[in-house]
Order: sequence, then C-alpha cells, then structure tokens
Amino acid sequence: MADKKQLHIVMFPWLAFGHIIPFLELSKSIARKGHKISFVSTPRNIDRLPKIPPNLASFFTFVKIPLPKVQGLPENAESTMDVGQEDPGLLKRAYDAMEADVARFLRNSRAVDAVDLIDQLKDRKSPQDFTSPPRWVTFDTKVAYKYYEAKLIVGVGEIDSSGFSEAYRGGIGISQSDAVLIRHCHEFETDWFNLLSNLYQKPIIPLGQLPPHFQETEINHDLNWVSIKQWLDTKTKGSVLYIALGSEATPSQDQLTELAHGLELSRLPFFWAFRKPETSTVKLPDGFEERIIRAGRGMVWKGWVPQLKILRHDSIGGFLTHSGWSSVVEALMLGVPLILLPIMADQWLNARVLDEKEMGLEVVRNEEDGSITRESVAQAVTRVMVEEEGNKFRDKAKEAMAHAFGDTAIHDRYVQHFINHLLEKSIISISSSFGSLPTP
Repeated sequence: MADKKQLHIVMFPWLAFGHIIPFLELSKSIARKGHKISFVSTPRNIDRLPKIPPNLASFFTFVKIPLPKVQGLPENAESTMDVGQEDPGLLKRAYDAMEADVARFLRNSRAVDAVDLIDQLKDRKSPQDFTSPPRWVTFDTKVAYKYYEAKLIVGVGEIDSSGFSEAYRGGIGISQSDAVLIRHCHEFETDWFNLLSNLYQKPIIPLGQLPPHFQETEINHDLNWVSIKQWLDTKTKGSVLYIALGSEATPSQDQLTELAHGLELSRLPFFWAFRKPETSTVKLPDGFEERIIRAGRGMVWKGWVPQLKILRHDSIGGFLTHSGWSSVVEALMLGVPLILLPIMADQWLNARVLDEKEMGLEVVRNEEDGSITRESVAQAVTRVMVEEEGNKFRDKAKEAMAHAFGDTAIHDRYVQHFINHLLEKSIISISSSFGSLPTP
C-alpha cells in the first residue's frame, strides 16, 4: 500500500555495478511503496541495467547524464568494469565532473525529497595497522585484513589522479550528509551497527539486505537459462558447486590456474560462470575445458548467467564466490553455503565476517602474497559441501535463509522505516554503503 504522501527520490550511485545494482534494488523496494524514483547515471550504464518490472515502470525515470571526457580514460569507459587496470582516479575525476549537470537536474526537478550518494570510511597508515581489529572496535572479533591485503589498503590514503584520496572522499561524504544508509539488518550484525552509530554520531538507517525479488514467470524467457537448466537437471541434489567471481576483477593468472586445478582435484561437479574484464589477459589452463566436458563433470559458461535461478536450482550445494555482498545476499537468501575467495576491497572483510559466522569458509591463502594452491581450493570446497564437518556451514546457511536474509517481510519493514524517515523530513542528503558493514 502506498504512503499518503508520494516521495520523489533521486539515486546517483558510484559508477560501479556493485553499487548500481543494489541502488536499483533499493529503488524498486521504494517504488513498490508507491514513490517516484529518478535514477541518475551515464547512458551506457543505464542501458546495461536489467529491465524494471512492468508494474513498477511508471514510478521510474532514468536520467542519462553523459560522462565528461577525461584525458587518459578509455573511450566509452563509464564504469569500473570498463577501465580494467587503468588508474581508477580517472573515472573518479570524470564522476566529479558530472556535478554541474547533476546539480542542474536537481534544480529543475520538482519536490525532490532525498539525494542518495556514496560513502567509505578509512583510517590508519601502515600495513601492520590493518592486520588486527582497530582499537575502536569494542567487542571480540577477528575481522581484519590479511597482510597482503593491508599492503594494498595503505594506498587509500594517497591522493590519486582524481586529486583526492579515498579517505578524504569517504570522510567528506559522511560529514556533509544528514543521515547514513547501510545495507544491514539487526538480525545479522547488531554489534557492528551499534559501533558505526557511535562513530558517525548521526542517524544510521538500516535498509535490510535488499534481497532481489525472484520472478517465477521469467524462467522460460531466458534462452541461456534453458540450456543451463538442462545441464543442472542431470545432476543430483546438492552436488554441484557454482563458481562466479564477478566481472570487474579477476584472480591473477597463477591464482586462476590453481583454482581451475583445484576444482578438478575436488572431483565435484561444478558450473563456472566465467566472466572477466575485456582488458584482462588471464585464461584457463590448456586442456581444462576439454577434460571437464569429456568427463561430464563441469561446465564453463563465458557469458551472462541468471545467477539467482542457478542458485535456486536443487542441484546446487555450494557457491564459490568473490564475496561481493550482492552475491552473498543472493546465496544466503536461498540457503546456499559459501566458499569464499575474495579478490579486492570490501570483499576481504565480507569474507572475514562470513567465515567468523560460519556461513562460509575462506580458501586458505599465503599470508605474504595472497597466493592459493589447488589443494587449498579442493579442501575448502569438499569441506563445505561433502565432509561431515561442513554440516555447520550448511546449517548456518539454512538459518540465514530463514531469518536474516530470506525473510522478505523483515527487509520490507526496514525499507518502510527508511521511507517513514523521509516522510518526516524535507530535502536531505544521504550517504550510503552497500557492502558489508564492518570497515575496520
């Protein structure tokens, strides 16, 4: 049922699909309550979005604002998945240059009630500082960066080619906002939420986990899914490992090689959604695909896949993931246990949280350089999916499905609470985070 007052909310996410898609899910949740959404991004990014359900389309306006040209930024690069290993500061500089056009749109829009922007929070200086929880974490936890990750994290305090550091961007975004939104529910991370409230000293509004709505009627309209389903239907219940490491970052060639051989070593059937940035040169080991196809044990799919439908299939018994939060939510809302292979940024901490809560198991890496072995991959996979010890991971995933992730009524209440907050205000500026909550 729609609220009596119709809000008009502008969404302007950072140019990464790990941000854009969760913003879109939040927008759909708000539209279901009868409120208008103006979704602002670049033309190419908007054209790549999934279609809005027909019953919500009238609530959406997609605003295409061209990305200003920046010297050195590749032609047609409009998101992080387009820039490969190029300096991300160039994309940030172009994003900053959208300010005038976005401001003009806001001035010309009538009755805009909220503008949604982006955040991160970083502090500390040496790699060693990041390898244990910071002093302001007041409860017992082992969530922290590994040393090889910490060596990369130190760079966030440095000014990049955009002219600002990540720490500055995060701090200014939070300090100038009226409230902070987080993709969070108290049923999952109460301690971290309370800590964040104390640190930010301003309203922190949880949105729930924003689980996507599964459209049953779409199943037979996707030719990719028809072929994939036929293969999955040949496998026994809970026997198949699903692998997807995202499309914006890939393991190194050595890591990819060890991962592939580890899958063979596990002797489990698997479906691998293998996507990589166009600029990436990594490749699967010679003969790998031929061997797994000949043995009838695996499938490598090199295009887009309907991930939610795959995870929902009875044959899926585990998900080897890069630990991006949207993928985590999709798996746990369906009770699928996780094998965690984080590659970058917030994925590292996401993996630590899930490992600590025994909803997944992180693949063991070399602490100095982050390398993996085929044995460590095979051990993690078989431990979660086959061994008796893996019952705890499987049980925890089912508990998550029943409560913190799979109960849509819980998440609907969080969105309604956010809307109620907006109904009490006029125009507000919001800083938001859609990754895992911890930011030590």
